[in-house]
Amino acid sequence: MENIIRPEELSSILEQQSSGKSEVLLLDVRRKADYAAEPAIIPGAAWQDPEEIEKWSKTIPESKQVVIYCVRGGSVSKSVSEYLNSRQIKTSYLEGGIKAWQESGGKVT
Repeated sequence: MENIIRPEELSSILEQQSSGKSEVLLLDVRRKADYAAEPAIIPGAAWQDPEEIEKWSKTIPESKQVVIYCVRGGSVSKSVSEYLNSRQIKTSYLEGGIKAWQESGGKVT
């Protein structure tokens, strides 16, 4: 089963996190070229190179809830999400990616 989160849901989660009621690790997993071309990021997110997933995924505690996004919520998000879930890391990905986030009024920095 795919764990997809809509932009409105992520906005709510991030609001709860800022008030200390939720703790989610938000990761930008856009390909390096996409990130370099458009380095705006959702506040609180950390960029991770999807090509290096085997390396950086080892640093994520299994108990952590993870939300990832790419440009449009397509193949990159799906493959990273599947990989992390296979390592027992509870992962959801943003439907429509950062584009949908911005189109829904979500802020980037």
